[in-house]
Amino acid sequence: MAVRSTLSRFPIDVDAHESSGLPWGITLTPFSSSDETGTSPAFGSNGHLLPRCENCYAYFNAYCDLEQWSWTCALCGNLNGLTSDAIRRFSDPGSCPELSSPFVDLEIPVDGSEGGDMQSRPVYVAAVDLSSSEEFLELIKSALLAALEALVPGSLFGLVTFSHKIGLYDVQGPIPIVKNIFIPPDSEDGLPVDLEDVMPLLSFLAPVEICKDSIAAALDTLKPTTTWERTTAAGQGLDGVLLGGRGFGVAMSALIDYLSSEYGSTFSLARIFAFLSGAPDYGAGQLDTRRYGEQYASKGEDADRALLPEQTPFYRDLAAVAVQSGVCVDIFAVTNEYTDLASLKFLSIESGGSLFLYANTDDSTLPQDMYRMLSRPYAFGCILRLRTSSDFKPAHSYGHFFPDPQYENVQHIICCDSFATYAYDFAFADPSGFSRHAEPPIIQIAFQYSVVEPLEETSGNGLQSSSSFKFCLKRRLRIRTLQYGTAANINELYDSVDSEVVLSILVHKVILASLDEGVREGRNLLHDWLVILTAQYTDAYKPAHYDNEKSLAHVDVAFSQCPQLQPLPRLVFALLRSPLLRLHEEGIHPDYRIYLQCLFSALKPSSLQRAIYPVLTSYASPDKQAYPRHSLSRAALSTSGSPIFLLDAFTNIIVYYSSAADPSLPFPPPQDCLLRTTINKLKQERSITPKLAFIQGGKDDTIAFESYLIEEQDVDGTGINTIVGLVSFLEDITRDVVEYLK
Repeated sequence: MAVRSTLSRFPIDVDAHESSGLPWGITLTPFSSSDETGTSPAFGSNGHLLPRCENCYAYFNAYCDLEQWSWTCALCGNLNGLTSDAIRRFSDPGSCPELSSPFVDLEIPVDGSEGGDMQSRPVYVAAVDLSSSEEFLELIKSALLAALEALVPGSLFGLVTFSHKIGLYDVQGPIPIVKNIFIPPDSEDGLPVDLEDVMPLLSFLAPVEICKDSIAAALDTLKPTTTWERTTAAGQGLDGVLLGGRGFGVAMSALIDYLSSEYGSTFSLARIFAFLSGAPDYGAGQLDTRRYGEQYASKGEDADRALLPEQTPFYRDLAAVAVQSGVCVDIFAVTNEYTDLASLKFLSIESGGSLFLYANTDDSTLPQDMYRMLSRPYAFGCILRLRTSSDFKPAHSYGHFFPDPQYENVQHIICCDSFATYAYDFAFADPSGFSRHAEPPIIQIAFQYSVVEPLEETSGNGLQSSSSFKFCLKRRLRIRTLQYGTAANINELYDSVDSEVVLSILVHKVILASLDEGVREGRNLLHDWLVILTAQYTDAYKPAHYDNEKSLAHVDVAFSQCPQLQPLPRLVFALLRSPLLRLHEEGIHPDYRIYLQCLFSALKPSSLQRAIYPVLTSYASPDKQAYPRHSLSRAALSTSGSPIFLLDAFTNIIVYYSSAADPSLPFPPPQDCLLRTTINKLKQERSITPKLAFIQGGKDDTIAFESYLIEEQDVDGTGINTIVGLVSFLEDITRDVVEYLK
């Protein structure tokens, strides 16, 4: 459980916080195997016996004062009695990790297990769009073959296809058999028959370890529906326009209902991988993609605002059904056409899944992403609770979770991997803040989650059959309690800033502003924040001879006296230049913007900073690093004198050989060199697979590399005159600060 704060020392009161101009909050990666320093939790058992405060319900932790018969809560100061169970527990300090460590992970009983292990098997279903192309299906076959290699033996796998009909595959016999159900074209109708009546669910879900070859054979039979099939099924729409045949909404609704019958018996979480080649355009849940063309051509309406909201609640409502059915949906969209991810995204992110977008099949990293996603552990059925000491409280929460309808500051997470990150910001409960009490501020995060673990069982001859693969459901409680200091003055506060976490909080805020008020409002919010921060800093660090005359000379937009603040103007500039906040008329596809919103709002701070402001490193040779970090400008390239540059933009990694590089340097760099080792390490640390490109200056097209040199005024490629370089941007901020201070 990694926790990072925007301020390592908290503001002392409301006035100190407001005068700083800084966001006050944390980012949290609850299922990370260690904390932000690499320290693992102390493991234990009987977490249900851990004492809780009678006043604020916080858990006992290493910061609490413990007496023989009572303990004092470190968060609220309440004196609590110890139960007989707790006294027995604490009589053996060696078995109580909470006495020695503020970071613990304790096993707790599973509801309904009655003391024994509850059986549960991992279940995965692939839903493949046949209203597509041969190239699309070849990519999906490669991705699913990679997925089969990543699944643990004993997992159950099902294959379903959808177009104007739904196809269920039985792969447990000698040859794969598919049974089709036609989807009614009327958007109000569901299927005429339940999928369970077409094929029993346990015939559909096949054990991976014995049916892998049959599943692969079934994948080989996948063919796109012909134009004739789709036209005959769909008929003609309004004005003679042919309707499509991609009945995604009906297929997902029926599939979730199909799986729900075994929820709680065969499985505790089923994951659906939905592969889409375009927008749903047939049956219930169909989306009208004409609004993209209408808004794009419109002069009187803000397309940046009109294309971000959902056009139907169908998929948000379906996500709620999926949650109740124990189903998590991951959506993989492989298309460069408008698919309205603004509507579809809710099915994935609100059911605990992820949203992936690939512009084409040629250089798609889908197979690698599938393998990577299924190879890492994940938790499910998670409950996240943040508590604070009484002087402050959580103000807002951010991330792909949903709030508990009954309890405040409790979030539910359906499925959570070791990369998934969430954020909170804080507010004071009273204007006097921490000045009233001598006790330091404390945060406690409780994360309750389930995992499915294999049980080692072998038959007498040492071989395992399908029935011998056993899995048990484990429930665990992870608790992290953190104690913070307070800043005595504004200088201490500024010196405690973590710019990466500040960027994370800002990204969450501008995404929400963009969704509510449009992209322009998100841009204005970010610009105004930097102006106010610079003004507050200028006022705090003004020299002794500073008079009341506000001039450009007095504005220190570079934050020269505070190294911790110095990255922020560059990060804000990069965020304004990113596709997340660029305007629609600059050529930003609305689906790509939605994809970035979903991606960025789940990234760890270090990853998010690379995605916003890429890291540019120079090398003297493939085996020798020259300088670890350069600014993103042509001047940095030319003045460094280095022949090789490595650019890490999180989703893309580029190795660039300058045109002046010695021809004797090997290109591309050899596999056993330092540069390749660095690249491989970067790829392993990533939640998604970055695209890797090698570019040789003077021979190859360098636009892919130069487009990241965002500090130059002319680097953009859109021809929009409103683009400014970093120097001009800082001059604009300086002028606005002077106006603000007047």
